[in-house]
Amino acid sequence: MIEISDEDFEELVCDALDMIPEEFAQQMVNLAFLIEDRNPTNPGILGLYSGVALPERTFDHTGVLPDTITIYRESLKEYCQSYEELVQEIIVTVHHEVGHYFGLEEEDLHRLGWG
Repeated sequence: MIEISDEDFEELVCDALDMIPEEFAQQMVNLAFLIEDRNPTNPGILGLYSGVALPERTFDHTGVLPDTITIYRESLKEYCQSYEELVQEIIVTVHHEVGHYFGLEEEDLHRLGWG
């Protein structure tokens, strides 16, 4: 398991978010990013998007709680063998879950190298 402080892990997640192209980042509204240790029902997953994907939203999709992207810190730390691998896997995981927000399916994300 990779040892890294919670603050440094959060900074890596922020760095991954900063890599999202501006034209996409501007469209990310009503979306919250969370960091938790593990998913309680599926502890092996590295991230999870919960919400209604952008292409599936209707005109009245306002006033609702934000969609969430949760990044699972302990799962990622256990999955990776080195700090460099952790950095890369955080980028892939963040971009993978953002892809779900934009309506991309697993096959699309794998083809793009985000999954």
